[in-house]
Amino acid sequence: MNLPNYFLADLPPEAKLSAAIITEACQTLKRNRRQYLMQRSMDSIVNTICEVAANWQKPDNKFRQLALAGAVPDGVQASACSPDTLKRELQPTEVTGGLFSAATLSRGLDNFFRQFSRENLQALLVQDLGEDSCHVSRVTYHDSRHRSRATRHFWRGPEFLVHVAAGNIPNPALMSIVLGLLTRSAQFMKCASGSAFLPRLFAHSIYDADPKLGACLEIAEWRGGHAELEAALFAEADCVTASGSDETLAAIHARLPVHTRFLGYGHRVSFGFVAREVLSASRAKKIAAAAATDVIAWNQLGCLSPHVIYVEAGGEVSPERFAELLADELEQREQSEPRGELAAEHAAAIALRRGIYEVRAAHSPDTQLWHSKNSTAWTVVFEADARFQLSCLNRFVYVKPVKDLSELLHNAEAVRGKVSTVGIAAPAEQTEELAMQLAQWGVTRVCPLGQMQNPPLTWRHDGRPALGDLVTWTDMEMG
Repeated sequence: MNLPNYFLADLPPEAKLSAAIITEACQTLKRNRRQYLMQRSMDSIVNTICEVAANWQKPDNKFRQLALAGAVPDGVQASACSPDTLKRELQPTEVTGGLFSAATLSRGLDNFFRQFSRENLQALLVQDLGEDSCHVSRVTYHDSRHRSRATRHFWRGPEFLVHVAAGNIPNPALMSIVLGLLTRSAQFMKCASGSAFLPRLFAHSIYDADPKLGACLEIAEWRGGHAELEAALFAEADCVTASGSDETLAAIHARLPVHTRFLGYGHRVSFGFVAREVLSASRAKKIAAAAATDVIAWNQLGCLSPHVIYVEAGGEVSPERFAELLADELEQREQSEPRGELAAEHAAAIALRRGIYEVRAAHSPDTQLWHSKNSTAWTVVFEADARFQLSCLNRFVYVKPVKDLSELLHNAEAVRGKVSTVGIAAPAEQTEELAMQLAQWGVTRVCPLGQMQNPPLTWRHDGRPALGDLVTWTDMEMG
């Protein structure tokens, strides 16, 4: 692939980064922010984001084609390639350190970029920053002596924002860049080794649409734990965001200067719940298809992907039959949206887990197993034991029967406080009551089954305002 050397991630593999290079890059970004970004209107920034997002949804967009193709032969300009040259339909594509088929990647990119409309961005800005979200909003309140006093609220984003991105799926990294643009921050994204491909393409697409905005971004990658590089990077940061394991986040936080704001997004799990009332013979197949959509999205690798689908017993369709319908749907989806290849160790983990459940299924009716033939592409395990079970992911999902939601929550107690999303299929009149019960238990997002990996822009990540957490407010009280 032949892209201009705008970012550190564009350098050839043999290029060596040093602390001095990192420091110089950070200081350049800060200068570019002062020159190009500080005075930009919010409308201008929003327009650029919408333009870039719309372009990524076009089949002939060169950056989308590069993403789907995975690579272009050395010495070939992307803009000069025909779609047939660039596009390798349904072939595994390495984009974030893992492998996705072109079909899976295409669906994931479409679902992500479709969210970036002016209306949705405005809703996010109003939700987190107020009605007049460019710089200032105004409210009126009464002080302790009951005299009316007006207060103006000014917000500012970080001067220099550092993102430490995880390497499982690309959406969080791309969203972090968008949030940083909205706060008018210079940004440096440090990607995990081998996972800079899509963030790099996204940064190039921003540079292509608006070079001045692109000059306020930096993308680099190196293996975690490179103390010299990271010390230089963190020394320049006003705010650091990081995604990854809880252990990784703790290690990063411990190395930051005391004045540096830290926003960590650690390990989370998700599951689905199907109420008995919707399990009619006519509806069960459609609900199984929705569950399959959540399982195959990004190959189940995100924190919003379900490990378990809990099914209420007592419906017209039994939980065992629902598991069989889900297996049928995953088999069909493998033909149109294949999972892609896995590293040998991940395929071996799936094969080992399958072997355990094959033995159990042979000796007890409480366990049943369905899986793809001659591959590890998908696996469904029905298990009467309702205790929450971590999946080995890559389209390996459990179906477990429960009497009701209360029994489910009792059996999921081990992951309480770690649950991000619950996808539900239930009658409309029960949905709010179920959501309230889940919220009281600690779940931070409830959505329809089939939408678990497709949150809206206004989603509060881990229950916190994603944009609002980045900014700092100044209150000016009017006499």
